[in-house]
Amino acid sequence: MKLLEGVQTYVDGKRLGGAGYAKGIQSLTSFCRHAGNVSLSSITEHQVTSFLDGPRTSAITWRLKYNLLRNFFLFWVARNAVPTLPMPPPRPPLVTTFVPYIYSRTQIRLLLSTVRSSQKRYACKTDARTLRTFLLFLYGTGALVGEARRLLREDVDFKRRITIIHSTRFNRSREIPIGSDLYKVLRRYHITNHRKDKMNAPHFFLTKEGNALKERSVGQTFERLRRIAGVVRNDGARYQPRMHDLRHSFAVHRLTAWIKRGADLNRMLPALSAYIGQVGLGSTDRYLSLTPERFRTQLDKLSPRRGKRRWRDNPALIRFLTEL
Repeated sequence: MKLLEGVQTYVDGKRLGGAGYAKGIQSLTSFCRHAGNVSLSSITEHQVTSFLDGPRTSAITWRLKYNLLRNFFLFWVARNAVPTLPMPPPRPPLVTTFVPYIYSRTQIRLLLSTVRSSQKRYACKTDARTLRTFLLFLYGTGALVGEARRLLREDVDFKRRITIIHSTRFNRSREIPIGSDLYKVLRRYHITNHRKDKMNAPHFFLTKEGNALKERSVGQTFERLRRIAGVVRNDGARYQPRMHDLRHSFAVHRLTAWIKRGADLNRMLPALSAYIGQVGLGSTDRYLSLTPERFRTQLDKLSPRRGKRRWRDNPALIRFLTEL
């Protein structure tokens, strides 16, 4: 069997299983170009290593491609199409020091108030109302940027005041309620920007020409907005504030509000996890470390050393959340 045929068979199996697998297809196709359409059984560890160690490959990208190729070759080893696994030894585990940026509410208001001036150029593909509504949707729902870009008009139910968010991760979707303030913003945008003569795509957020927002264009638009607004990071971190950080800000601001009200975080954390679509409930815990230091006393009470039951210890709650 040739490498290209092996990749196509493997990808078809992934798609039949319901996986989007867009990044996987891209990486496997790149590997085919690198190694050539040779016999699948002739692939050597040296060929895999030279592909992984390509120019400008970050440590994270290396690990992602490594795991992808490992799973691909394991698939064919199990079917006796490859004699042995042609993989080099894995690199040591990454020690990440990256900390998401948490916007203050003042900075979010500054970004929103700067939208009009940043989008006044004729060359801007996205009008001010679309960008402002898009940012409010991200901050008001904690959705990923890609999830918001892919949102369709039919996914926003104004009668029930819910929105359906489709995730490419694990091919899952979730229904979340729309708060009253966000409902008004989305409703106004729907009335103003969804003119039938200018809707070329079924998406909710549209460019001036009525097309879906593009990933690169959205990122560049936000970078220009952030620079004009003067929102910068001064803690020595490598990256400046990102659009994706609105998701982290939503989570931290929610936790902060709950702590101020004296809410039981053992009950609220899993709800937050389900709301923003995190499959691993424990991943929401990291937002606790990003809350303001003045809440440290309240957060310490969640420690299992205090003998207090945690939400993970509630079997009924765990069963409910896994069925969402």
